Amino acid sequence: MLDLLMAPPKPSIKYPDKILLTGSCFTEHIGNSLATLKFDILQNPNGILFDPRSVAFSLVSYTQNKQYTPDDLFHLNERWHSWQHHSVFSHITQQECLQKINDSQTSAHEFLKQADWLLITLGSSFSYHLRKPDLLYQGEVANCHRAPAQWFNKHLMTIEEIDVLLDNCLYQLFRFNPSLKIIFTVSPVRHIRDGVIENNRSKARLIEVVHHLVNKFDRIYYFPAYELVIDVLRDYRFYDMDMVHPNYQSTQFVLEKFMQYFIAEESQKLADEIQKIATARKHKPFESETEAHKKFLQTHYDKAWVLQKKYPFLRLEDELQYFSSATIAEQ
Repeated sequence: MLDLLMAPPKPSIKYPDKILLTGSCFTEHIGNSLATLKFDILQNPNGILFDPRSVAFSLVSYTQNKQYTPDDLFHLNERWHSWQHHSVFSHITQQECLQKINDSQTSAHEFLKQADWLLITLGSSFSYHLRKPDLLYQGEVANCHRAPAQWFNKHLMTIEEIDVLLDNCLYQLFRFNPSLKIIFTVSPVRHIRDGVIENNRSKARLIEVVHHLVNKFDRIYYFPAYELVIDVLRDYRFYDMDMVHPNYQSTQFVLEKFMQYFIAEESQKLADEIQKIATARKHKPFESETEAHKKFLQTHYDKAWVLQKKYPFLRLEDELQYFSSATIAEQ
């Protein structure tokens, strides 16, 4: 099988490094898996973002600890929204929407200040500019919130535009956190609504800029998630029924490659042990009152307890509480 990965970079990610992840929906495939493995992560503080401008804007806002005001929100379809945030932050009350956004901004500011790694997944070179004249805000938006299409101009960003935006963003990030290391990746999710040709043009521009930045900065790395799906798997059976999103088998393949390439060997071994505990917690017994199931719970409680004592930075409280439901023996 074609292998796109070279020798692992040094240094590698290890427990308990702090990892901030931001970008497209594919970011959350990696982020959710790392969270399951008990890595210290913060994921998409603005919600899912697709284009380089939105990603760069959000990251700079974290360095500045930007706090949003009521003037930054708008009301549509009975909910308050921010043009710079995903709809998970929207709410029927303005105060609650604003509170969620600013709490996330503060958390991102503090986390990024101490972060060891930043994983950026870019999804599309297309950006959207709000043009509706009777709205206070005029400019690029990160999320259209199902507003009428005629409110926006769609723009395929040039390589030069993307490069300037990300280059400026990186300089501000490194000034804010001089020890930060960055991993870029391009999402393998196909934006077919843009058209097959336009999707490929969009992805190509992202890849070109990212490789330019990797060659320019010595603390930036590239993980070929896009190429692993498109050029290694190379088959529509690795996509969901919509033929747009990589399926579970595909995302697991990419995650395995990510772990092999970026995670330190000792941390990979620990992750394997944590994965066994996570899998055991999902186990659904036919009869929960059997002695066999109680023994199963006790065994995995003991394993989780040993790991928690050996690695105090792990957060296994939920797992310990779940397995302790057997109440067989006191610790």
